[in-house]
Amino acid sequence: MTTAEQLRDLLELRTAPVAVTFRLDPPAGVSHLPAAGPSGCSYWSRAAEGETFYTEAPDHYNCPIGAYTHGVELAPALAKELESVVGKMIELHYLRPEEVPAIPRRPSEFHVAVYAPLAGVPEEADVVLVRGNAKQVMLLAEAAQVASVAAESGLMGRPTCAVVPEVLRTRRCAASLGCIGNRVYTGLADDELYFALPGEHVKAVTEKLAVIVQANRELEKYHRARAGQA
Repeated sequence: MTTAEQLRDLLELRTAPVAVTFRLDPPAGVSHLPAAGPSGCSYWSRAAEGETFYTEAPDHYNCPIGAYTHGVELAPALAKELESVVGKMIELHYLRPEEVPAIPRRPSEFHVAVYAPLAGVPEEADVVLVRGNAKQVMLLAEAAQVASVAAESGLMGRPTCAVVPEVLRTRRCAASLGCIGNRVYTGLADDELYFALPGEHVKAVTEKLAVIVQANRELEKYHRARAGQA
């Protein structure tokens, strides 16, 4: 059983884990995205549905915030749009001005990003994204803790796409509650969130996950028995 299959089986995931890899050049045998989507995170859904493709910088222009977090160089007009969007968020008291510089961003120049279901990647991904409910993410977080790659900080919020550069920066796992834009573009349900893992640690976390899932099953029996005695 592959790591991707183990993840889906152990967590009973409804959505396939997605692999994201940044490269200087497109990989052989992988097609360019046919048409740009409304946001970078919309590509996560396409990959989860089984598509494998790569994007270039212009494919991220429709979402200035996502382009910013992924290190895409913006032309003056798009940079102005980014300023406008951020300004609107500040005006709505959705974002504070002092928060802007702290938003995670890939420091490297953007060339190509490859999106694929984890089960179909021929090489180690940079980041693996798992979409699940609170219990599923709880189990992953516990497994990451045992594997010594737990998140450095608490749950991340807006923008959701910032979880990718955060994992790249720390080489540790991170959980994101998502944001309203991501929920619109990906159909993320009200009870779902994301857990992101560094590609090099996916196998280790999955191995620990098998132990954690079994431990939780036994502990659930214990706690239910105690609850019944109360």
